[in-house]
Parts: sequence; structure tokens; C-alpha cells
Amino acid sequence: MSSTTASTAPASWSDLQDRVASTPVGKALNDQVQLRKEGYGSPHVQNTLRMFDSTGGEPQITLYRDHAGWCPYCQKAMLLVEEKRIPMKISLVPMRSYGDKPREFLQKVPSGLLPAIEVVDVDGQSRVLTESQVIMELLDEWYNAEQGFRPMMPSTDQDLQRYQTLARLERELFSCWCSLVFRPEMPSLSGGGNPLGKLFGGSSDEESMSGTMQAFMRCIQRVDQELAATKGPWFFDEYDYPTMIDFIYVSHVERMLASCAYWKGLNLRDPKWKLNGLTAWLEAFEKREAYLAFKSDYYTHVKDIPPQYGPGWDGGFEKSREAMSKSIIGRDGSWSLPLPFDDPLQPLYKGLPLPLTVLEAVGLGADANGSYESCDPETMGLACRTMAAWKLAGNGVNVATFAARGGSKGAKNPRTKFAAPLADPYCESDKDIQPVVDAVLRVVCGALVAGEVELESLSPSLKAAVSKSSASDVASSLAYLRDRVGVPRDLPLASARYLRAYLNWAIDEISS
Repeated sequence: MSSTTASTAPASWSDLQDRVASTPVGKALNDQVQLRKEGYGSPHVQNTLRMFDSTGGEPQITLYRDHAGWCPYCQKAMLLVEEKRIPMKISLVPMRSYGDKPREFLQKVPSGLLPAIEVVDVDGQSRVLTESQVIMELLDEWYNAEQGFRPMMPSTDQDLQRYQTLARLERELFSCWCSLVFRPEMPSLSGGGNPLGKLFGGSSDEESMSGTMQAFMRCIQRVDQELAATKGPWFFDEYDYPTMIDFIYVSHVERMLASCAYWKGLNLRDPKWKLNGLTAWLEAFEKREAYLAFKSDYYTHVKDIPPQYGPGWDGGFEKSREAMSKSIIGRDGSWSLPLPFDDPLQPLYKGLPLPLTVLEAVGLGADANGSYESCDPETMGLACRTMAAWKLAGNGVNVATFAARGGSKGAKNPRTKFAAPLADPYCESDKDIQPVVDAVLRVVCGALVAGEVELESLSPSLKAAVSKSSASDVASSLAYLRDRVGVPRDLPLASARYLRAYLNWAIDEISS
């Protein structure tokens, strides 16, 4: 291992924490950590207590949800809790595909199903309920408008009938999606054989569709028409906020966007498909901080979908699929510096790209339409980088130990394997390489704080920390970490993309 001189030695984790904490973003994030411990502050995927406006005692309901932010049914339930502002204790539990469930949870929920709620009655007795739809409807009933909570169901018989129709349509859309993504497609229909060609304005061979894609597109167009039929962005005009049916749809539509792009080359947000109602609805969700807290990126979804639903099948529009899949997993240079301001597949600034407290800390405000598309790119980049540095510095030693599983003597799992390819909670680290990985990650953290203008001056610190014999293992460790940066578990996408890109910078420097 090469020696590191005082002039090139990377800052300690403690120094890096202090440096980040002295920035407006770091201070705002540290303040939020304390608020969230007390049950207040902004929505966050790792919150374990939500008090909102309550000044009473400890909440009597505990919601059990997945800790990685993978479960679509937990996402629905959490969005309802946040939008209704229901005081709630939250217990984070691994999904089966990600790790072992705690024994104390299985004693309460033998099936292991998530989400689940435990309700403590006035006599101190507790009962446990599962199934997201049951949970959501009961919460809406228990915390009703008479008590000052937002109602989530339509109030008229006519709208209740429409609600039931929309719920059935959601199940039909889910079925069409499963048929399209998780089963082999039949040969495409082209030319005059494709009745959707004129409907969506497509005429080229590239836009020809298989029968299963046609069925999916017909169904999602019906959803679009239902959304376009209302005055606002939501399924119902009665309220100016999303309600039960919006939550029922959004978690799976989010996964449809990712999977259709990755496995089928189908970008549902492309204006050529004319899904204007759906697009407006998505953008309305993206302007809500609660949605940002639980929204994944396409990369996280294409890794967490197969363990839950089965493998996706390549098909659809081949040229587009190849380009989109490379973009989603960062194999086309899209995870390398310099990053473009926005992402062509996953719009970052149609709504909130970062928590409000971070945006306010650097003086970034929304445009008149609630987007951040016209914000200053340098200021936004600073906020994104600093948030990534704050996350890395705050748990640096543990992150380095985790990353060192990627070394040649790491990633040995003597206990068990899980269905999720990136989940290996019992893997061992390469202890020989861990100190070097730690030093390199401290350089990466410093680079995130300093920005791209300082990368050239930081390169000697990287090279001083890594010997030729350790370079391969260190690069593998950084790649191991890069591929396991989860959204939203670790960071929102606008910030996570910077962490991935700066890790790639370090990999390139070490490998060269």
C-alpha cells in the first residue's frame, strides 16, 4: 500500500462532517434529523415517528413497512398517512427478498406480510391488521373529517360508484402490465395491423406494437381519459389534493414507467403517446414533498421489481430499449461527470427534486407552475452534491466497510442468499482493502463538497491512497457501493446521481 503524505492525506470523517455541517444544506439537514426524531419535520423514508400537529401522547398505531422503500403497497399506505397527517409510529422491516424479518415482527404477523398495522386499544390490548387496502380504508375511517383530518373517499354516491370503477380499472391495468413485462411478447403487429398507430400518432415500424403492448396501451389510455375528464390533476375534483384512488394507482404506475422503459423501450412520458392527463397527474404528485420522500428512480425499480414480480422480458422497441436500458443502469456515460442538468427519461425538476428544507437553504424557489426547471443549475448542483456529501460523511466508516464487500476477499456469504440481486446483508467485507476504501471515500466526500472545479487537485490524494496492487479491489468496492445507492432509501435521485457520478470519477482515476 502506498504511503500518504500530509499534503495529500484526505480529511477525516469528523472533519468532513464539520465541513458539511457548516454549509446551509448541511445545517438544514442536521436540523431535520433532530425534528424527525421528535416526530416532526419533513416526510422521509426512514422516519420512525410521525406526530404532525399532535401534541398528545405516543401514537396508538404502529405501521410496519419495508425499510428499503421497495414495497408498492407500503408506499400507498405511507402516502395516505402523510397526506392525512395521521400520528403514527413506524417500524421498518426488511422484505423477504432483501433480508430476514425480525422474530418479534413474525410473532405479531406470522405471514410476514407488509404493510401491517398494530393498534393498541383503550384497554391496552393490541390487534394486527394486514392488506394495504384494508389498512388505508380503516385509517381513513378512524381519522375522519369530523376530527379535522382530510377525507380520502368521495362523498357522493355517484362518485363512490366511479371510485369502484376506477379501482377495477387499476386492477385491469396491473394485469395488462404484468402480461407485457413479465411474459414473452408475441411478434409485433405493424402497418395496418396496428390499430393504435393512428390513435397515438405513430406510423413507423419502430412504433409497431405486439398484442400485449397494444392491450396495455389501450388500458393506460383509458386511465389517461379518466384523469383528463377532471378539472384538476387528480381523479376527483372534490378535493384539491390526492385521495385514496390516486394512491392506489401511483405506486404501480411509477413501476410501470421504469419497467416499460427498461424492458420494452417504451417511455410513457414521451409526448408522442399523448398521455396528457397521466403526465399532469404525475407532475402534480412530483410537486408534493410526501411523494418525493417515497419515490424511487428507474434503476432502483428495475433491480427491486424482479424479486417481487419475477424477471422482466426484453421486447418492444429494440433500439429504444437498448438505449433506455443503458441509460437507466448508467452504462452509456449518463452516470459520469459532467452530469447534464436534467435526466431525459426521469424528469428531475417538474416538481421537487430535493426536500424543501434543502432547496430553501440555498435560496431556490419554485417557478410559478411549481416546477424547478428554470432554477440556476450551479446552485441546484451545489445543493445536490452537498446533500450527497452529508449522507456519506454522516456514516462514513460503515459505508466504507459496506463497500469493501466488493474486494476480492469480500462478498462471502456463509448464511443465505436473497432473491434481490443487490441484497446481501450477511456478506463479509474485505478487511485488507477496507482502510484503503475508507481513505478513497473520504476523498470522494471532499470532492462532492468542493465540486468539479477541484477534481484535478484532488486526484493526487486518490493516487496516493491506492497502490497498484490494491487498485482493482478498490475500484470493485466503489462499483459495489455505486450499484447499491438506493432511491429513496439513501437519497432522492437528484442527489443520488451525483454520488454515483463522483464514485465513477474515483473509479476512473484509480483504474487509469
